[in-house]
Amino acid sequence: MASTIIDGIETRYEVVGQSGPPLLMFSPGGFNATLDQWSSLGIYAKVKPLDHLSKHYRCIIFDRRETGRSGGRVERVGWSHYVAQGAGLLDHLGFDQAFLMGGCMGCCPVAAFAVAHPQRTLGMILYWPVGGAKYRISGHERFARHLAYVHERGLQGVVDLVKADPKPFGAEPRGGPWASVIANDPAFAERYAGQNVDAYKLVVSSMARTLIDRDTVPGAEPEELLRLDIPALVVPGRDASHATSAAWYLEECLPQAEIWNVPVEAQTSEDTGARLLSFLQTAGQSRQMEAAS
Repeated sequence: MASTIIDGIETRYEVVGQSGPPLLMFSPGGFNATLDQWSSLGIYAKVKPLDHLSKHYRCIIFDRRETGRSGGRVERVGWSHYVAQGAGLLDHLGFDQAFLMGGCMGCCPVAAFAVAHPQRTLGMILYWPVGGAKYRISGHERFARHLAYVHERGLQGVVDLVKADPKPFGAEPRGGPWASVIANDPAFAERYAGQNVDAYKLVVSSMARTLIDRDTVPGAEPEELLRLDIPALVVPGRDASHATSAAWYLEECLPQAEIWNVPVEAQTSEDTGARLLSFLQTAGQSRQMEAAS
């Protein structure tokens, strides 16, 4: 694994595949968006997208900030921060443009990236986008449980909890959004415990509203998506965190979107790999024709 510093924060990453255009992949896993989730988590362990895509593309996978072995900083983290991490990683690797793929919550920074950097975005795969009323409700509850624990035990209590059982925020809400950084960085943990608790509560409260602000896919405003002229493939999920309605919302808002409306149980590794590769090839040809005209 390699790492680099982006905006003062360490990012752990890996490039899988030796040839082909770059494909920047925003990991699935909600608040545990580590690079290994592309191979180990649920539907991704089943369809194995990295195995198929890395044969034809240089797949750039990474731990999102505040997850895995990447670092973090206590601030009101929003989608623009995740976009900056992805853009900084492309800059570090020397790529002006890339295809993008997001899984689960990773679809949100992909959409936000395309809005912020349309000229850098060759095409988007949005696999099982998060969204729906149940996702919003459970997401806000997660932040509320952390704030309640802070109110009861204080910030040192959070550090003690994480050190005793170092689970990420996605697995243990009481540990909060910076649990993985606390577990991996003793100096950060010391600074975390010593900060002003009231100011910290305000940061976390506003962060919940920033990241989960609607009953469909967060990340970018619909008016922004409607202006994008970028090929997109949307693959629906169907559970409490990945409402099918969220996928159809993206299909509605993205002018060049196509939806692969295949039931979850029919999303096999072979068929999924072929569909993703077919889309990327077509999107690449389309962008080349635009550039030549």
